[in-house]
Amino acid sequence: MLLPQEIIRKKRDGGTLTKEEISAFVQWATDDVVSEGQIGSFTMAVFLRGMTVAETTALTLAMRDSGRVIDWSGLDTRRIIEKHSTAGVGDEKVTLLVVPIAAACGVIAPNVTGRGIDYCGGEVDMLDSIPGYQIEPSPELFKQVVREVGGAIMGPTLDLAPADRKFFYVREVSGTVESVPLITGSILSKKLAAGPRGLVTSVGCGSGAFMKTIDDARRLANSMGEVAADAGLPNVHLITDLNSVLGTTVGNALEVIEVVDFLSGKYRDPRTEELTLIIAAEMIVLAGIAPDLATARGMAKARLDDGAAAERFGRMVEMLGGPSDFMAAPERHLPATPVIRPVHAAAPGCVAEMDTKQIGLTLVVLGGGRKRPSEPIDFSVGMTNFIQLGEFADADRPICVVHARSEDSYKAAAEMIRSAIRTSPTPQPAAGPIVRERIAHGI
Repeated sequence: MLLPQEIIRKKRDGGTLTKEEISAFVQWATDDVVSEGQIGSFTMAVFLRGMTVAETTALTLAMRDSGRVIDWSGLDTRRIIEKHSTAGVGDEKVTLLVVPIAAACGVIAPNVTGRGIDYCGGEVDMLDSIPGYQIEPSPELFKQVVREVGGAIMGPTLDLAPADRKFFYVREVSGTVESVPLITGSILSKKLAAGPRGLVTSVGCGSGAFMKTIDDARRLANSMGEVAADAGLPNVHLITDLNSVLGTTVGNALEVIEVVDFLSGKYRDPRTEELTLIIAAEMIVLAGIAPDLATARGMAKARLDDGAAAERFGRMVEMLGGPSDFMAAPERHLPATPVIRPVHAAAPGCVAEMDTKQIGLTLVVLGGGRKRPSEPIDFSVGMTNFIQLGEFADADRPICVVHARSEDSYKAAAEMIRSAIRTSPTPQPAAGPIVRERIAHGI
């Protein structure tokens, strides 16, 4: 007879769990047979002892099969490609850019994503800041939007990988966020539930990501790649440099405004644009629409520049319950803060280094991130006009502009931001290439 405490002990002591043991524990978590404390003990045991590829595959498939898998009958399933990010400060907005661009190029891009975790935001929280947007639409509505628009972004509903929801929230508060097997299972269970035929992932590394070193990022990329390939899913993983804030904003509603500005051509941060086009090109090639990455990138850039991607994003928002004029006037619909003030560096100089994790934690202090899984967040707070590595900070060029609910929260955020930025009196290099490595499996 299988018992949860015996499964926890076995993993705690370094044993290899069977498929049956893992499936049983996942089912117990889904059915509330085990407590949050037992789930936390299990995740800590996995964090400390790790999992084999076979164990991780079993965990992933058990979480996928804890709910419904979307059926895309009637569509050209070869073109159904998912995109994912392993999270990073400022990185979440890229999904909101890539999905409409890929869709405008002929990719079918259903995207099931998540909320923010720890010091990294989440796509669902960003979209939840849009009034009326249904982050948990009915299966029929989600499929309708994907069929008509070419892509749609939603959060995991109660019937899609419900077990992951139980594990996800416990991980956030139990110090087990960085576990490679748990990250792999969480990501791929939701992705496989969406029924794709290919997957492109950006795996961040650096101070603003959960994977601090490129070796850690490679380990996660290969873990996801091997498990996805075992499940019959061709996949590409791009290791990205997140040692600085990606883009110019941090915060839910503020990053949505950056997305609208990017798609409409008002302003495009160069590193964000580079990563967006690289990911879109990979999706287009995986879908069999273009023969090579150079051709695919040209297609993506054309659809971005001619407004087709912006039109798809606007239609997605409207069909999922958001305002019909959202692309024309996002500020009219999104929440704003009463305190909006710049933060200047302690001493003038070129930005040499960022503690990007601390910048992410600043959003939590402002109220835009979670300290506990169930607590609500303030969609309006955050930072805009964020300075980049190599740029000169002085009285005319602040580090960023803080959007806060009160003077006290502004002051706390300003202190954290100043301490996260190191300046130098001498010129400093800009950030290096956004994509450091490409890893493919099953192609």
